[in-house]
Amino acid sequence: MFMLTLKKQIPNFITLLNLLAGSIATIYAIQGDLVMASIFVGIGIFFDFFDGLAARLLRVQSDLGLQLDSLADMVTSGLVPGLVMCQLLQNSIRPNTEIDLLTPETPWMVYFGFIITLGSAYRLAKFNIDERQTDSFIGLPTPANALLILSLGLILEYHPYSFMAPLINNTYALIMVSVVSVVILNVELKLFALKFKNLSFKENWYRFFIVLFAIATLIGLQFVAIPLIILTYILLSFALNISESKNAN
Repeated sequence: MFMLTLKKQIPNFITLLNLLAGSIATIYAIQGDLVMASIFVGIGIFFDFFDGLAARLLRVQSDLGLQLDSLADMVTSGLVPGLVMCQLLQNSIRPNTEIDLLTPETPWMVYFGFIITLGSAYRLAKFNIDERQTDSFIGLPTPANALLILSLGLILEYHPYSFMAPLINNTYALIMVSVVSVVILNVELKLFALKFKNLSFKENWYRFFIVLFAIATLIGLQFVAIPLIILTYILLSFALNISESKNAN
């Protein structure tokens, strides 16, 4: 009985590691260290992937695990990206200044970044009651959106002269990115999952394509590749939906 109880808790323990990583990332994001925040979000997303895998392999899926997973994602992939966007907005409004996010001197527009946190919360709540998202996603998953937002800070840090840097330094462009982020999180658009049920190229050509595209662009463009990969993923999913609709008719 003890071993069975212990086995059931293994996925939950992994989920709590996701939450721990997200909590540490939160501290770094508040302090303005976007690189360390990104590292710990990446660690959290790693645990987020393996908690579900562990639950399936051990056959111990539970409603508790589902709720705990969403709560952990709310911090790692919801709160932290919102804080990172607040820091990016602050940098765009008052570059090269160190102003705490919680002082009266902080421009009010800085807090617009939290719209990402609100959109992520809504997305996660919908996911828990949506039975359609087993083999595909409806809207962009919060971990993917978190990677998108955090990549902006990494681009500024490691690729300050890239073609994307002027946009990331523009306050209104960042506000637009925040709004678009909330939309793609919650839009009624089916996005394919990267779960290979078999290795048939005919059935999985788009999965092979996005994986190879991601590898090639990451090697060539590094962090600049992340927004391009996610945009390509969304557009490819949209094209597949149109193709499926035509075939159905």
